[in-house]
Amino acid sequence: MRKFDYSFLKNALLPTGLLGITNSIAELKALDKIRKRDFRNIFTKLESIAKVQSVKGSNAIENIITTDKRIEEIVNQLSAPLNHNEQEIAGYRDALNAIHSGFENISLDEQSILNLHSVLLSFTETGGGNYKTSDNVILEIDSDGNRRIRFMPTKATETQQAMQQLIYAFIDANSDSGINKLLLIPCFILDFLCIHPFSDGNGRMSRLLSLLLLYKAGFDAGKYISFEEQINKNKNSYYEALRKSSENWDSNTNDYLPFIENFIFTLLICYKELDKRFALIHSKKVSKRERVEQTILNSLLPLGKREINYILPDISVTTIEIVVSQMIKQGKVKKIGTFKDAKYIKN
Repeated sequence: MRKFDYSFLKNALLPTGLLGITNSIAELKALDKIRKRDFRNIFTKLESIAKVQSVKGSNAIENIITTDKRIEEIVNQLSAPLNHNEQEIAGYRDALNAIHSGFENISLDEQSILNLHSVLLSFTETGGGNYKTSDNVILEIDSDGNRRIRFMPTKATETQQAMQQLIYAFIDANSDSGINKLLLIPCFILDFLCIHPFSDGNGRMSRLLSLLLLYKAGFDAGKYISFEEQINKNKNSYYEALRKSSENWDSNTNDYLPFIENFIFTLLICYKELDKRFALIHSKKVSKRERVEQTILNSLLPLGKREINYILPDISVTTIEIVVSQMIKQGKVKKIGTFKDAKYIKN
């Protein structure tokens, strides 16, 4: 049976690229803490937008879909679900709301996970809140359309013990100050997915648990920029990282790094997008010139002219070029790179 032990993460040295990503996340996290204190209303607006995107994105990964209009109606509780897909969507809405409103009071234990699964499937006929009673398999389809077994999860008879050991291993590692939480959380999520403890809803549960653990660790960008939507946008790379890290999992010789890298990079995308989105919403009531200036000055990361145009679509590239040029002359920003690849950051 699989052994769960995260002690290998203690004082782990990160690859240079991954270290840079974690440092960027730490900087953006610190900036958002200040912004949330001063601009609570903006973050409330961003949260309401992200909630719709999260419900849509996480279900879309599992091919559970409906129209955008129906998604908004269900998320905002303006309409009851009309079919099975919409029942699944409503369940995710309620599970997500439970995490958003009370993550501080949700412990990572067996009963809390079962309760969350029960909420997730509360609108379906089968319901949730129980581990699988029969073995399941993870299939993949090759280029010729043939299905084959890619991975054999934990047997149903061993699932409860595996989940208990997984949770104990996480609690033990989470209390160790020498273990980086941004490394530990994706390891837990990978192991959860490999156990595949439920007959239905494992993928969606993994994303809900990702948010729960990230929020409890202080990384809440996914509340304002949908973490699930970023996975959905890049699900090919997500599934490839999952495939690589689950190889040889049953023999305790798998490599967590591909999944860790994908997980943390997805979180960085959320923080970067939150940085851009804040600049856009916060600056709508001032002049175009001031909005361009504030977009650059409020960003911890260098921005190119096209990126600024993406954030401020109503402002032309020509206007952006004029403002950026003046800011350079005034010493407000410095230029990084040349020509089309040039980016600008607060000096």
